[in-house]
Amino acid sequence: MEKAEGAFLTISELAADLGLPQHILRYWETRFPQLRPLQRSGNRRYYRPGDVALARRIHQLLNVEGFTVKGAQKALIDGNGHDAAPPKPFIAAPAAPEVDMALVERLESIRSTLARAIGE
Repeated sequence: MEKAEGAFLTISELAADLGLPQHILRYWETRFPQLRPLQRSGNRRYYRPGDVALARRIHQLLNVEGFTVKGAQKALIDGNGHDAAPPKPFIAAPAAPEVDMALVERLESIRSTLARAIGE
């Protein structure tokens, strides 16, 4: 039976959705204070839609983007944990420098020379 969107998920349902063992989700609860599912009798966990979105973001940071737990914690604290966009770079990109057209022409000449050399 498929649950309605916005329905609470049990730990087994969320673990299956993310393709992770349940103990990983329990571990994340100890490392990410933002992840706090409802706990009912017998410590049965129910993940609200916000918790599910956060768990998916943590999974994205750790298992897809290759963050460490500390790095993922920092990304979430810095505000990168609740959007689907990739995390902001740690170093801001410098402003675009003025273009030296002579240099551009020289580089294009080198590129075409290399392309000819590879093609031969």
